[in-house]
Amino acid sequence: MTAKRRGRPGYKLRKAPFFVIFFFVICMCIGIAADEPARVFEQAVRVCLSCIGIG
Repeated sequence: MTAKRRGRPGYKLRKAPFFVIFFFVICMCIGIAADEPARVFEQAVRVCLSCIGIG
């Protein structure tokens, strides 16, 4: 099926979605390297404990 699509004149592969996905993967890797998931979980625990009235 893809061979037929590529054979059509005027068919152009959209590159923007690939660049956007690549950009977000890079941002995710930078965030993980900066230990952001642990910070997010710490803040989530504080907010939840505050809402319950324990902390």
